[in-house]
Amino acid sequence: MEIVIGFMIDCLLGDPYQLPHPIRWIGNLIARLDKALYKENDSDTVKWFKGIVVVIVVLISSTICPALILLPAYSCHFVLGMIVESVMCYYLIAPRCLKDESMKVYLALKKDDVEEARKAVSMIVGRDTDLLDQEGITKAAVETVAENTSDGVTAPLMYMGIGGSVPGFFYKAANTMDSMLGYKNEKYLYFGRCAARLDDLLNYIPARITALIMIMAAPFCGLNGKNALKIWKRDRRKHESPNSAQTEAVCAGALGVRLAGDAYYFGKLHHKETIGDDTRKIEPEDIRRANRLMYVTTIMVLMMSVMIRIIVKKGIRKHRA
Repeated sequence: MEIVIGFMIDCLLGDPYQLPHPIRWIGNLIARLDKALYKENDSDTVKWFKGIVVVIVVLISSTICPALILLPAYSCHFVLGMIVESVMCYYLIAPRCLKDESMKVYLALKKDDVEEARKAVSMIVGRDTDLLDQEGITKAAVETVAENTSDGVTAPLMYMGIGGSVPGFFYKAANTMDSMLGYKNEKYLYFGRCAARLDDLLNYIPARITALIMIMAAPFCGLNGKNALKIWKRDRRKHESPNSAQTEAVCAGALGVRLAGDAYYFGKLHHKETIGDDTRKIEPEDIRRANRLMYVTTIMVLMMSVMIRIIVKKGIRKHRA
């Protein structure tokens, strides 16, 4: 029930930019540890060890704090605990934010304002956006929606389905560390390696489940489910990350477009394989289609997570009895 309420609050309110946000607090903690521990002159081994320290401190802090809030809330009254946990679940998923931020790109492209579209897409992607044309901007937005359907929405839903908001915070802490430290550049190659590997591990199963559910969701969105399955089978491993291409391949196949390919990061060109077939030119409308696919997939994963949560709770009650 708490997961459903959290999802409904997100649908109504989206990301509360003006209010305190626990994921931002986690990000601030990571940034402070990064500043305090990273030293350029350290050996690769020391950087790697310090990166492990960051991971341990962030994970412990990010799970103990919500647990210390939830336990007294539930002890005081079940309804109070449910309210608190519902709010926590709301903070852990971001479908509305993902849609809103990508639609800013869509609206700018519809106005033929490439500079505004570049600025909007730079807020949701890690690549350099200064030289992107309209096609490159559209691809970047669609890829972000596709990849973050798993990272930012369905994966935390699955972890909440297993154990509520505390496992959800554990996952989000790992995912946030990866987004901040998991770069393969000179600074983070060793310092961020533990964070990157942990995120790969935690996302391994959720990414694949999400991809399969996304294939099933495609026909409900008026998209090509058969081609989504075909491209997923063929291109799901075409990424340095073991997980990112899973949902990108499904989205590319469902839309009938080609995604990925070469991109600049921190001024350096990175050669990447393409995902999908270039059966037609990608267009701004594909951003809206990708969001529709994201929402239908999310609702299907939400129903699955609720069922898992009910089964887990019944198992716990039976064990205690």
